[in-house]
Amino acid sequence: MENSIKLVDELNILSKQKVFSVSVPDFISSNLNQTFPFREYQKEALARFQFYLNSYQGKKNPVHLLFHMATGSGKTLLMASDILYLYSLGYRNFIFFVNSTNIIKKTQSNFLDKSSSKYLFAEKIVFNDREVEVKEVENFEAVNSENINILFTTIQGLHSRLNTPQENAITYEDFKNMKVAFLSDEAHHINTLTKSKLDKEEQQESTSWENTVNKIFSSNDANIMLEYTATVELSHPAVARKYADKIIFQYTLKDFREDGFSKDVKLL
Repeated sequence: MENSIKLVDELNILSKQKVFSVSVPDFISSNLNQTFPFREYQKEALARFQFYLNSYQGKKNPVHLLFHMATGSGKTLLMASDILYLYSLGYRNFIFFVNSTNIIKKTQSNFLDKSSSKYLFAEKIVFNDREVEVKEVENFEAVNSENINILFTTIQGLHSRLNTPQENAITYEDFKNMKVAFLSDEAHHINTLTKSKLDKEEQQESTSWENTVNKIFSSNDANIMLEYTATVELSHPAVARKYADKIIFQYTLKDFREDGFSKDVKLL
């Protein structure tokens, strides 16, 4: 898209023209913790995601998108909303991967621990009068196809599991006949291969984390990868090229502050 408009700029124009409606479907709002109300920019981000999947003419499969949003702006609530929306489209298996085990623990609490004050889903998640559970899994071999099944892992751990298979661990074969939604928090960490200067042969042979993620993601055209970060390195030419057609929503720290949600920041 070097000679054409960037995805986020195109969607900015379409949003101003009110090409898509900015609203939260009832099956999403009713299945989220009501103590965390949606902000307008989160509604906008969710609306753009729905529009891209259902109506955007330039949609590319497998779908790979990035939500570029300021720290503290509620990316995890948006992620929970995206999970519910994908569930309504038939997705049951999710991989949440990050660079830090600390983020995994926090997100497990957000998604699994109903006793936590930060739990993001409703006490009961209900679709079509049927209760749905959010379950942590180690693989997708014998999961309940009616649940939201999430494998939590670090990028390094996912790379290790797939390249040094162990009993009950997920394998490359698992991805061939199923569609999976990949959720990457602090997504800038998976761009090691993008930023490195390798020749074509080295890229093909690379067993880097990014190569592993790309391999399983591209194994099924129905897969979806959603990245969430406040710090994607768009100043790097290769990274900027990679994300030109992937950034679906951009909400900077400046936007966050001007909307009155952030404290004043002073740099020393």
